[in-house]
Formats: sequence, structure tokens, C-alpha cells
Amino acid sequence: MGQELTKKAGFRDFPLIYWISIMFEFFERGSYYGMMSILSIYLTDQLGFSKEGVGLIKGTIQPLLYILPILSGAIADRLGYRKTLMVAFSLLGLGYFLTSQTTGYFAVFASLVIMGLGAGTFKPVISGTIARVTDERTNTLGFGIFYWSINLGAFLFPMFLVPWLKSLNWSYVIIASAICTGAMLLPTIFIYKEPVKDLSKEKEPLGKVIKDIFNKIWMVFKDWRFILFIFIYSWFWILYFQMFDSVLWYVKAFVDASQLDNFVNGITGLNWHFDVEHVTVINAFTIILLQLLVSMLVKKAKALPTMITGIGMATLGMGILAISSNIWVFITGIFIFSIGEMTAHPKFLSYLGIIAPPDKKATYLGFGFLYGVFGSFIGGIIGAFLYVRFIDNPMIAFIKTKLTEAGSQIQLANNVTIDKAIEVAQSVGLTKAEISQYAYTSELWLLFSGIGVMCIVGLLLYQKFIGARKASDLS
Repeated sequence: MGQELTKKAGFRDFPLIYWISIMFEFFERGSYYGMMSILSIYLTDQLGFSKEGVGLIKGTIQPLLYILPILSGAIADRLGYRKTLMVAFSLLGLGYFLTSQTTGYFAVFASLVIMGLGAGTFKPVISGTIARVTDERTNTLGFGIFYWSINLGAFLFPMFLVPWLKSLNWSYVIIASAICTGAMLLPTIFIYKEPVKDLSKEKEPLGKVIKDIFNKIWMVFKDWRFILFIFIYSWFWILYFQMFDSVLWYVKAFVDASQLDNFVNGITGLNWHFDVEHVTVINAFTIILLQLLVSMLVKKAKALPTMITGIGMATLGMGILAISSNIWVFITGIFIFSIGEMTAHPKFLSYLGIIAPPDKKATYLGFGFLYGVFGSFIGGIIGAFLYVRFIDNPMIAFIKTKLTEAGSQIQLANNVTIDKAIEVAQSVGLTKAEISQYAYTSELWLLFSGIGVMCIVGLLLYQKFIGARKASDLS
């Protein structure tokens, strides 16, 4: 018996339902990150939405993926994982498809909310399935493969599938997401089997379970010390969520990737081109490449110093973007940011365990996801707001001034988009390079870096005046 427990877990130790779940995770995350890698550009450039409008959409749908699982997980335990997956894939397929077919702001907004509801419903079922079909010996490897599959999907879809589909039609990217998620209904119906439940736990009525959840939410939110820590930490994630919004707009407008293209094509003989969808690829590839090494290096390190080190690296990475729009500088910045992310985040739960009340640790740790709710909500809205104020508005103001000086009869509307303004400017002899000089790109990234610095200072102050006192109470 002892030899069996100490035997290392291998791939053959996992049942078919485990690998089906990994496939689900791969296609769902690939579909999500595939669409998200171009969504902000698609909504502004293809559909003509304002950046602030896109920020509101992103600040709404992304928090759903973090907050909804606490309810959908409880529902899945009562309804059954198989039925819940059927609901999730139906919502995902429908949400993606409607997004690809609609062009009005509110129609797209509603379609993406449907997608977000599906993603939030899906999320806890796969981790729950893996928890049920693994044991003490296979659990670590099982979840390791699970997390690896997330980043593999986030890498492969934007790297290879999105550029090809986008070259045909931008909406095809979102249609592919609809197909990849909707098609998962077939293995759910015909192959996926309900994992064995823990029969030792008494089954409570769903109404009571949901009531208990809301009671826990109220209890946790009343603990201002706990919520304050998560809120401070979420400032770091404001920076992370820029990878799907302001960073993409910046790359499209300012980053010349020809040096990288020539380098890659000179080695491979391909006709490859770096574009906006590859921004998230850098992050995913860095995590695939280095997560194991970084995890080993920080395994025994103290929680808060490690978090601050990681946030400091991420802040530095964001600050590097302020140096130049050169493609190599840009990649270096995103690479360093990604290392910082994978350094800081694993220690987040460790610190939560320190500041949580001893008799409520499990409950409090279950609300660790709130960093994503705060970070994605604030990040989506503030990212678009700051980008417009620091980048678009100064360039539009310059164009208006030049049109007036030239005696042009052309009048730009107050809500004119930057692309339309540049198009008008070029018709009277102004160049894009000349206009771009009036964008405060460096100031924008330094401002975001300042948010990272504020996060570090906030965590240090928290530890000194609040966290340390709470920790001493535990001894």
C-alpha cells in the first residue's frame, strides 16, 4: 500500500473523462483567448465603436468569468456536471456566434454577455471534474496538465489560427470560437460521464446552498481588512488586463514589427507577420516556457516579498514600453511583465491564508478570485479612458489645429475617431508619423507603471499597519 502511494503519477493513471475535460479546457480557453486577442481592435476598427465603449464592454464581460463560478459551481454540484457543461457550451457557442453576426453596440454587448455567462458557467466544472477523478497521488500532475492546457490554448489559437482567419475576415475568428465551443456539445453528450460524487457529504437543497453563498459573500465583504488587501493587489491586475485593450491599440498604431518579421522569416523562410493577436502569445509562451522554473525558485520564499518582487518586475516591464515603440523593446517589456506575473500570483493565495481568520480560512480563500473582478472591471474602463486622453485626443487636437491654420473648411466632429481624423489629415498633406509625435505614449505607460508602484506601496503599508497585526493574532 505504501509503495502504491509513493509511486509517481503518470499519464496512464488518468481516466478517459480526465482527458476529455482537458480537451474541453483547451478548446474553450483557445476560443476565448483567440477572440480576446483581437476583440478590442475588431470592435473599434471593424465596427466603429468608441474605445470608451469597448472599455465598458470589457469591464463588464471579464468580471463575469471570475464572479460567476461561485454560483455556477454550486449549481453544477446539484444539477450535475454533464448537464451544466451542456448549458455552458450552448451559451458559449450562441454568444460567440451572435457576436460574429451583429454590428450594433448593444447587440454585440448582449452577445458577449451571453458568452461571458457561458464561460463563467464552464469554469468550475472542469476543475471540479479533475478534483473528483484524481487522488492524492495524481492531483498535482493532474492540475499541472490542466493549467498547462490553458496556456497551450492561449498560445496556439492566437499564434496560428487567428492570423489566417483574420486575413479572410475578422469575424471568422469569432465564428471559429463559436464552432470550437459549440462542437464540444457532442463529446459532452456522447462521451463525457458524470464523475463520482463524494457521497459522504449530505446533499443540501440548492436554495439553501445559494443562500449560504450570499451569506458568505456578505461576511467576507464586511471584513474590510481582507477586501482591502484584495483591492490593493487588484491594482497589479489592472496592468495585466491592458494586454487585451490599450496595449493592442498601441501596437496597431505605433509598433513597427518589420525587424522581427525579417528576423523570423530569414530563419524559417516563412512569410510571417507579427500583429496584435501575438501580444497575448508572448505572455502565454513565457508562462509555458518558464512557469515550472519560476515556481521552483520561489517555492520556499516568503509570500509578501515574492509578490512584491513579481509586481516590481511586471511594473518594470510595463515601464519599458515607455522607452521606445521598437518591436524588440516591446517584446522585452511584455516578456519581463509575464515573468513578474508568474512570480507574484502563486504567492497570492499564500498571503490570503495568513490574513484570513483561522476558523474561516477555506471560506476566505474561496473569494481570492475577487482580484480578477476588481482588476478587469477597473482595468477595462480606465485603460480605454487613459488611452483616449493620452493618445487619441492630443493627436486629434493637433489635426484640428493644423486644419484651422491651413484655412481648411473641413470640420471634425467632437466624437471623431482617430482613424477618421488621420484619414482627413492625410488628405491635406499631414503624415501619420508627424501626427503620432503628439501622442503621449511614454507618459501613458509610465502612468500605468505608477499604478504598479502604488500597488507595491499599498501592499507594504498594508503589511506594516494591518497585515502584520493580523498575522501576529494568529501566533
